Amino acid sequence: MTKADSKTGTPESEAILSTGADAPMSAEQEQTLRELAKDALEPEAFSRALTQTEAARRIAVLKAKLKLMSEPPHTA
Repeated sequence: MTKADSKTGTPESEAILSTGADAPMSAEQEQTLRELAKDALEPEAFSRALTQTEAARRIAVLKAKLKLMSEPPHTA
């Protein structure tokens, strides 16, 4: 399920493309990325100098990592 832009109803990734991939990350992305980096124990994943596209990618990666971390370990 993708998050939709509350103003346009378009998925967040499409909203990023329409505003320019090289634009600085939004305040919402900054807050989300900061929280996810802290939760994933990867403070180096956060940087204020990221573009919207780079921030979106890092957010997706950190969400996936946190999902894996929350699952029980695989045992043989």
